[in-house]
Amino acid sequence: RVFSKNGKLMIQKNQIEFHFETEFKFGRQKQTSKWISEIAKKERVSLVNLNYIFCDDDYLHALNLKFLKHNTNTDVITFDYSLQKELSGDIYVSIDRVKENAQKFGEKFNTELSRVMVHGFLHLCGYADKKTEDKKLMQNKENYYLSLLL
Repeated sequence: RVFSKNGKLMIQKNQIEFHFETEFKFGRQKQTSKWISEIAKKERVSLVNLNYIFCDDDYLHALNLKFLKHNTNTDVITFDYSLQKELSGDIYVSIDRVKENAQKFGEKFNTELSRVMVHGFLHLCGYADKKTEDKKLMQNKENYYLSLLL
């Protein structure tokens, strides 16, 4: 948020921030911000404010229990504060899950991290992944957007 000279609060659009609740260091902030902004354009949405919060399994598990009532580990949780097509939200990413999934699927860590990050963002764009056909569409979108980054 930015205050103008006359003291009025103005929302700065396309603001992407990265926060850390674990020792993880993310050196691709500028590249990732540009990539996510490009995805927003392709999805025809206006990105207002997006926070990526990197954490560990325990941190994300606690959020999963408290807010979603799920007693499981997960790699990403998206909290959507959007108003129509003006996207705003917090995307929590478990670095522990990303590392484990990268190993499990034989993927590079950065590729798996990017997949999880775009997955969370696609939820903000309105995509679901509960039904088989929704999951397939989400995976196709992830693969397409990953191809733009890699």
